[in-house]
Amino acid sequence: MSEDLITIPFVLLLLSIALIPLINQSWWVKNYYSVSVILAVIVAAHYAINSKISDIVFALEDYIKFISLLASLYVVSGGIFIGIKGASTPLKNLMLLSIGAVLANIIGTTGASMLLIRPYVKTNKLRISNYHIVFFIFIVSNAGGALTPIGDPPLFLGYLKGIPFFWIIEKIFFEWLLVMFLLLVVFYVFDRINFKKQPLPLQEEEIKTHEKIELKGLFNFLFLGIIIASVFITSPLFLREAIMLLSAVLSYKMTGKEIHKRNHFAFLPINEVAWLFLGIFITMTPVLELLSNHSKGLGITSVSNYYWLTGLLSSFLDNAPTYLTFLAAAMGIYDLNINSISNVLLFITEHQQYVIAVSLSSVFFGAMTYIGNGPNFMVKSIAESRNIKTPGFLGYIFKYSIPILLPIYSLIWWLFIK
Repeated sequence: MSEDLITIPFVLLLLSIALIPLINQSWWVKNYYSVSVILAVIVAAHYAINSKISDIVFALEDYIKFISLLASLYVVSGGIFIGIKGASTPLKNLMLLSIGAVLANIIGTTGASMLLIRPYVKTNKLRISNYHIVFFIFIVSNAGGALTPIGDPPLFLGYLKGIPFFWIIEKIFFEWLLVMFLLLVVFYVFDRINFKKQPLPLQEEEIKTHEKIELKGLFNFLFLGIIIASVFITSPLFLREAIMLLSAVLSYKMTGKEIHKRNHFAFLPINEVAWLFLGIFITMTPVLELLSNHSKGLGITSVSNYYWLTGLLSSFLDNAPTYLTFLAAAMGIYDLNINSISNVLLFITEHQQYVIAVSLSSVFFGAMTYIGNGPNFMVKSIAESRNIKTPGFLGYIFKYSIPILLPIYSLIWWLFIK
């Protein structure tokens, strides 16, 4: 199979995720893992026949690192119960999303999403709408985590390659602040309109109700701390992932059934993410290889090129390997090697705008689709498990991410990148 044709399984997988649920939801629920595995096997077989199976092994290593972090944060955060008694108001929702955006930089977008999505849904249950879920994904699951390597996987990969831990927050804090401000303002307008449409008795009840916060399973914060600390372990291979998964197992065993029941905890959301991203990581291998090998020939040289192309692919590929691919391509323009820490330090000193552009777009554009970042699908699945209707794959893009996110990200490009 030619270099171009082997990218077809990835395209088919994306189309399947986008279209099959619209055509036959029940069939997709029963067979999505088969579709993902079959397409992955096709690509793996091609690489094996061409004596390049090591590329698939590397993809599987990246997948294990990726899913271990997501799964462990999902399980441990599922053992922490945050009960918010009292109905929501636009201001209360604004505060909760703001807290989530900050928290995303401390325990990661996955940890913050899994910790807050359930109380967020519960406090909004009287008037929950799909825009509540969409803006939660925009703010907590993606853009909020742009300040630290712990916040989002792409930035962590950059940290492992040699970018200092606090470098990114020093360079993009004002960009992050502007995006957060604009998203929260737009959300507040949406929520205020929704609130005013409610019957007057409900509005009065929500305004007068004083929220009471109940916390249970607090010992799981210790396991969250262990998982976050283990992020800095680089060798031996998979020691970090073993610590993460062991923490998840111990957390699950030690957490009382009552907490899991009150959280409506289930493994279905993480199962869906695990199977679909297994296929994505393997089938995207030839796509990233094609892009990396031909970026110079395609004339990808300007900082703006890197901002928009990283953003475009981060919307449909996992944003972590997309980040590495474009960072490596940008360094290649100046004959620098991404696997050399001294080269990385030289690059961020002399050509920092490339790193800023790739970092911003990989994190921010991960919110453009459900598959742009791992937590997106999990938040969607948790909402649907609570019988909340969420936008379909295409509805999410055309109704929300393009009209809301694209103008904001264009403004960021015009003010800070262009």
